[in-house]
Amino acid sequence: MNGSRVITKKSAADFDKMKIAGRCVAAMHAAVKKLAAPGVTTGDLDEVAREVLDEHGCRSSFLGYGGPDNPFPGVICTSPNSVIVHGIPGGHVLADGDIISIDAGAIFDGWHGDAAFTMAIGDVSDEVRNLLDVTERALWAGLEQARAGNRLGDIGAAIEAVASPHGIGVVRDYVGHGIGRQMHEAPSVPNYGKPGKGLRIKKGMALAIEPMFNLGTEESTVLDDRWTVVTADGAFSAHFEHTVLVTEEGSIVSTLPEPRFV
Repeated sequence: MNGSRVITKKSAADFDKMKIAGRCVAAMHAAVKKLAAPGVTTGDLDEVAREVLDEHGCRSSFLGYGGPDNPFPGVICTSPNSVIVHGIPGGHVLADGDIISIDAGAIFDGWHGDAAFTMAIGDVSDEVRNLLDVTERALWAGLEQARAGNRLGDIGAAIEAVASPHGIGVVRDYVGHGIGRQMHEAPSVPNYGKPGKGLRIKKGMALAIEPMFNLGTEESTVLDDRWTVVTADGAFSAHFEHTVLVTEEGSIVSTLPEPRFV
């Protein structure tokens, strides 16, 4: 997925709109978490997310993304088990022992919010539970480095450091990104790197930070639908994401029920 290669500075008013979009994303997450259970389809999850968008007066960042050649058909990405990202909602029935990653995006008055989480459906192994825990902790480690004066390498290094002791595959082909009037803007935000390296983070920037970790290899492949990205070895994958706004007062995670400083 491509977006603008120009980094634009956002104003306080722009950030206020992104916070509204972010609250909608958080509400989409909450509704999906409440519904997700064995016997529910990924299409059912998409339907409840559409209802939340309407209730909040927002539009989907995802629906129709990709243009007329291959438009994405859902308002959320539903990525079970070995699907890393961009899973298409439909007839897949959730079962006990599955995991499901949900990526949601909302637009309010032209400004985007984007966030993802992975949850277990019923009972899963300790290894899988650990994958989810490590990936979420890595997200927050990265968010804590997303502050003015730091560099993008500080974010990537913090994320990678959480994964390293566990022998987990850190996906490199898909990374975080800038966000604003477009869902995908510059800069790219890798989930690996070296402290003190890369672009300097400045006030007015907005970033979507999103580690994707695999139980096996970091390698991935894209299915024939040209959207669904799966692990090359069939191992489970987890994905967590938040949008963070680098404001004059500090860095704020905007895709929570109530935005807060990190």
